[in-house]
Amino acid sequence: MPKEKSIYICSECGGTSPKWLGKCPQCGAWNTLVESVTETAGIKHRYSGTQYAGLALAQAVAPLSAIEATEVARTASGIEELDRVLGGGIVEGGVVLIGGDPGIGKSTLLLQALDALQRAGLPTLYVTGEESGAQVALRSRRLGLDHSQVNVLAEIQLEKILATIEATQPAVAVIDSIQTVYSDQLTSAPGSVAQVRECAAHLTRAAKSSGVAIVLVGHVTKEGALAGPRVLEHMVDTVLYFEGDTHSQFRLVRAIKNRFGAVNEIGVFAMTEKGLKGVTNPSAIFLSQHSEPVPGSCVLVTLEGTRPLLVEIQALVDGGGPNPRRLSVGLERDRLAMLLAVLHRHAGVACADQDVFVNAVGGVRISEPAADLAVMLAITSSLRGRALPQGFIAFGEVGLAGEVRPAPRGQERLKEAAKLGFRVAVVPRANAPKKPIEGLTIHPVERVEEAMAVVRGLD
Repeated sequence: MPKEKSIYICSECGGTSPKWLGKCPQCGAWNTLVESVTETAGIKHRYSGTQYAGLALAQAVAPLSAIEATEVARTASGIEELDRVLGGGIVEGGVVLIGGDPGIGKSTLLLQALDALQRAGLPTLYVTGEESGAQVALRSRRLGLDHSQVNVLAEIQLEKILATIEATQPAVAVIDSIQTVYSDQLTSAPGSVAQVRECAAHLTRAAKSSGVAIVLVGHVTKEGALAGPRVLEHMVDTVLYFEGDTHSQFRLVRAIKNRFGAVNEIGVFAMTEKGLKGVTNPSAIFLSQHSEPVPGSCVLVTLEGTRPLLVEIQALVDGGGPNPRRLSVGLERDRLAMLLAVLHRHAGVACADQDVFVNAVGGVRISEPAADLAVMLAITSSLRGRALPQGFIAFGEVGLAGEVRPAPRGQERLKEAAKLGFRVAVVPRANAPKKPIEGLTIHPVERVEEAMAVVRGLD
């Protein structure tokens, strides 16, 4: 039988060492040796003889056309917004990694999902490495999950966790968190790069071989990225991020990677006394309730995965002085500076001596360029002190030459706006629908100056 032993691999050059050294003996880099596990047959060198002698036997291959493609079976988690982010539900043998700030609701959401699955008749397992079983039970009481039958295991040793999963055969198992799990095969501490990588690899293999869906909870760094090696996100099938301010009741769960569904799909939740509840109309969160139109406000129809969302973009332009500030919250700061330059060059709106502040209401983060036109109209509205009309929306990407480019799936954006009662829209000409949309007056434009002229004509 092959025996496992520890070796140390340099993260810079890939060189190996039988023991840990502060300096790589091959490339000379410092503190780059990371512990890993390898197998040795205990006989002759595996590369002796022919080029690939002793490595493995050749395996059968098949063309793609001969492989039967079947739909992936999904199991609903009982939480509609979570199922939306996962692409329809939990996949048998799938591995999900979910990360977020401390206290944002990761454990709460997963405990609610496991309880719903358990009540539906599926066996579940909650492995906690950060809390005792009594603490998990106390949280379940606070969430109103009385008489919950979810199995709980307070353990951080990988081998014991794998043995329990094999013995109990749950349909879904949650590991909270992967940074607390360690393997006896490695000497490094839990949470180290080697331990996180090796434990995640073993859990992934166990999920694929047994069909158990495994959810890994991951810590995040102070920059908001998942802690541990980047390879952790490559191993799993789905990566979810919790977003939102812990001081706000609303939370967003965004799919960054999904092998079984759309990426950038979001689920919207509200934190209540009884845990996280799905929000059926998320657009209402991101729209401020003004009794009358106010200057500096423009509603954008953005696209998050497959869902059109209406988000209010607010801008404040004020006298700045010799060093004006440019600040954006929820939008790209560098893109704001570019839009101000385009606004000055092609529309004659100068903000060089003004402080410009832009905010996406509700804490949502918008990365798509289709927000450009709404941002520019909000800035112009604030600078001139003239509010945009009631029920006004806009979207479209703006280029450096002043052209307004189309946004993907414009028809769905306009239909969503009309459904929520908006009446006037300024959109790229390429997104103008062939058939009129009832209740919505659409003004297609090709350039920034055209959009500004349309808005002035609506005053």
